[in-house]
Amino acid sequence: MNTKQWLSAQTLTLPLIALMALTRFHHFGDAFSLPDASLAVFFLAGLVFARRWWLLGFLMLEAAVIDYVAITHFSVSAFCVSPAYLFLIPTYAVLWFAGSFCATFKTLTANEILLAMGVMLLATSTAFLISNGSFYLLSGRYPDASWAQYSSRVLQYYPPYVSAALCYGAFGLLVIKLVKALPALMAHKAV
Repeated sequence: MNTKQWLSAQTLTLPLIALMALTRFHHFGDAFSLPDASLAVFFLAGLVFARRWWLLGFLMLEAAVIDYVAITHFSVSAFCVSPAYLFLIPTYAVLWFAGSFCATFKTLTANEILLAMGVMLLATSTAFLISNGSFYLLSGRYPDASWAQYSSRVLQYYPPYVSAALCYGAFGLLVIKLVKALPALMAHKAV
């Protein structure tokens, strides 16, 4: 199996789908679960499968189904489900398109990985503003909304939101880099 085959939709989509399914139940993780990898999954899927629009829709559907199952069968709180939930569509699209932009980084040199991480930081920050801001304004949970209250919530939720996505993203980029390097390593070893 060559690198192109390994990176094909049939083989890399399954780990991304599984990663979201295994981590989406808890946003920030705890002693028994990993933090949610959904943001990184959308970024990495956009990076590898930029033109496969069906996958973007499928991943959004998967996220909604996981949330539904978690709430209805595993006693996960429905606190975050509100009219603002629809804003997860542009939230995840931002990550997908950021990954698609990074698809131009073909060799994933150290500089390209750093650039991709910078793009991911910017995209994740934008995604936070969309999802968190829409929840704060539209959920009805904060009827006396103020900038001071919103700022304190940003300070509370922004660091874990971004750090989990960047950790998963960095790991994903390194795995992709390793897979791309395997054919050359195998050819060198065979000589």
